[in-house]
Amino acid sequence: MTGRELTEAHRLIRAARTEFGPRSRCDAELAACERRLGEPLRVALAGTLKSGKSTLLNALIGDEIAPTDATECTRVVTWFQQSATPRIQLTADGRPRLLPVLRTDGQLTLDLGVTADRVEKLEVFWPSSLLDDFTIIDTPGTSSNSRDVSERTLALLAPEDGICEADAIVYLMRDLHDTDVQLLQNIQDQMATGTGPLGVVGVLSRADEIDGGHGDPLAAAHRLSRALADAPELRGLHQSFIPVSGLLALRGQTLRQAEFTILRTLASVPRNDLEAALISVTRFTAPTSNLPVTEIDRTRLVNAFGLFGIRLAVSMIHAGIADAPALAAELLRRSGLDDLRRTLNSQFGQRNEQLKAYSAMASLKRILNRHSGSEGLSRQVDRSLADTHTFTELRLLSSIRATRLSELDRDLATRVLGGKGISAHQRLGLPANAGPAQRRDAALRAIRDWRNRLDNPLLDPLTAATCRAVARSCESIVEDSRTAVR
Repeated sequence: MTGRELTEAHRLIRAARTEFGPRSRCDAELAACERRLGEPLRVALAGTLKSGKSTLLNALIGDEIAPTDATECTRVVTWFQQSATPRIQLTADGRPRLLPVLRTDGQLTLDLGVTADRVEKLEVFWPSSLLDDFTIIDTPGTSSNSRDVSERTLALLAPEDGICEADAIVYLMRDLHDTDVQLLQNIQDQMATGTGPLGVVGVLSRADEIDGGHGDPLAAAHRLSRALADAPELRGLHQSFIPVSGLLALRGQTLRQAEFTILRTLASVPRNDLEAALISVTRFTAPTSNLPVTEIDRTRLVNAFGLFGIRLAVSMIHAGIADAPALAAELLRRSGLDDLRRTLNSQFGQRNEQLKAYSAMASLKRILNRHSGSEGLSRQVDRSLADTHTFTELRLLSSIRATRLSELDRDLATRVLGGKGISAHQRLGLPANAGPAQRRDAALRAIRDWRNRLDNPLLDPLTAATCRAVARSCESIVEDSRTAVR
């Protein structure tokens, strides 16, 4: 399947540019469509106010370059893109200009110099391996008290008259609120009309703060994630939410020796005394505290780790972790970031060509609709969007929990549709070294099983469409296996 969609998208865009000519009013738009095919995949981070988007972005990149405090920067859409050297560009009032690259206590400081309403685009160019594969778009919180701030996010993700600028979305949620349901519904509506993204990954963010950060919030986050998967309000809108603590993940990548030294000092404090101090931020940072760490260091530590992060780090030191690299690795492991990275790779990274092709052809379709005389080319675009099975897989993955399949069958369907990886052995649950004949036989058995499910006359349309798509995915594996045998 790989590459065919991208090749077809290039062909159709070039055909449109030839048909309209280089001096046409839409040539610049068509050129932008074609350039998009060669750019990294665009992934937007979305969620309500204080959902932890900027902290998660910093954790994914491994550097503190997205502002997390309430400044004008958090009120605008910010694009993070790959660059050999750091650079920040602001476009306001129709004029682009470079901003100075400044750091304060290791964090990137952005001073826009203008109010958020005058900003047309804010771009941060940064050296990062993640940005080789993805352009990350950080969006303002949608439940902001300022209506125009929320509208900036909606204009990007679910425009009333246009195409979503993101190829895929990572949606962050701390708990289930009406605002989350409404935005997810808007995104789903856009996907249904072909103007939205094809992929959505859910994240239960700030997992270290579940249940107030007391007890074992990470375990509580996993329980809440399972409950959200079956929440009736989200039925048909999303299938699962990955618990992630962006704060722990970030510290796992940026932990300094000085911070480890302070944590080791705190680990020497009698446990009851330390627990009493960690009841609240106010008590932990109080000037009258008897803790053997300065007030300034305690304040910096709680801002960097949070109360739960401090408790967790100290408990790890008690358990035998003896140096900063070992502590950093364990914080990262427990944060859930690796689970998110694997999901991003399996659902977005491995499908980057298909996702970009879909976005480009959806934009091409919109351009063609504005111009008469291009009906033949428009029909070709329609056929490509409708007939490409990869696009069908991505749509159904987002709504698979709304089917009437059993939990076991939903898991099987998710795997075959590429939700755990798009290689044949991953789809079929086979070892990586399974040969073409083994893949073919497993796919043929799966085809029979899923076609048998279609014999049920009581199947609803979505469940039937999912069964047909799973069988079709297996048929593609059979076709590829036969080619490999030859």
